Amino acid sequence: MLAGKSKVLYCLVFMVAALSVVAAATGVFYTTGGAPFEVVNQYGETIKIYGDGIYAHDSYFKAPIFRGTDLVVLMVGVPLLLTATILDIRNRSLKTSLLLTSLLALFLYYATSIAFGATYNSLLLIYIALFSASLFGFILAMIRIDYNQVKQVIKIETHRGFYIFLALTGVALFVAWLPDIISALLAQHSLSLIEVYTTEITYVLDMGIISPAAFITIYLLNSRRGMGYVLLSILLTICAIIGIMLPIQTAFQVLAGIDLPLPVLISKVGIFVLLAIFALYFNIKLLRSVRG
Repeated sequence: MLAGKSKVLYCLVFMVAALSVVAAATGVFYTTGGAPFEVVNQYGETIKIYGDGIYAHDSYFKAPIFRGTDLVVLMVGVPLLLTATILDIRNRSLKTSLLLTSLLALFLYYATSIAFGATYNSLLLIYIALFSASLFGFILAMIRIDYNQVKQVIKIETHRGFYIFLALTGVALFVAWLPDIISALLAQHSLSLIEVYTTEITYVLDMGIISPAAFITIYLLNSRRGMGYVLLSILLTICAIIGIMLPIQTAFQVLAGIDLPLPVLISKVGIFVLLAIFALYFNIKLLRSVRG
């Protein structure tokens, strides 16, 4: 039964990798030769649209973010996913299982972001397939882990550093995004960057899933539950990769001529890059603590 689960998991992983290459490469390299244009959104605001490539109907502000994300997925995410899978196939261990599960969680985050966040385009079926493969691959990867084994073989002297990092991450996500929502509610207006979209998927994922997961992980670690270490690995991996994505996304926006105020760069980029550095450090520490 376990071998059967692994075979299905590996098939899903290779599907995720292949679909991600198609989606990300198209986002980065495909061009239609179009030019930006303006439209009036549902709130009567004039919005500048990107006009080129697969994100031709996304806003001029958001399209470079999608393209920056695609580049990191293509150049960093996919190679890491394939490497973790090959290592797991050759010699499955708790370390390889943690890596593979964490990376599948990252791709589920990516798939959810583009499937629900990007304006409709010709890759919709690719996005749906990627979301489905990532979701069920992640579920199988979580089911495959022996949580009793996890708490027995991971030996960490103190969890204090992990607790501090998780608490800061959980709070930072609200500090970054909540003011935008509160100010919109007080002004009885739409979000400042709602543009042509119906909602902001990043707010939903970060404040609705990632932040609560950070505090739940603290509770599970304090209770010495095996699931706590798995969630910790997932959050550390996602935070580390997002720390790579944000500067690349920002670079794409700057190259597109978008003016980003310094306070925005500090609150929405600098903080997360700093957290990513600590996430990488703690992730290495966690993997080194796996014995046997």
